[in-house]
Amino acid sequence: MIVTKDTVIGDILDANKEVSVYFLEMGMHCLECPCSRAETIAEACAAHGTDADALIAKINAFLSK
Repeated sequence: MIVTKDTVIGDILDANKEVSVYFLEMGMHCLECPCSRAETIAEACAAHGTDADALIAKINAFLSK
């Protein structure tokens, strides 16, 4: 799986729950909420004031292992 700004958070978590740590680091603590699971990376980062590109890089590096 390759994560982009348009990737839905629920899809990422379904593929690998271990990436949840990266969302928790950015202050997104509502990962089991249906609304947050339906958000894209871009939407979540905009709402939390974080850098989407940095988050995507971390997640993709983790998933490529």
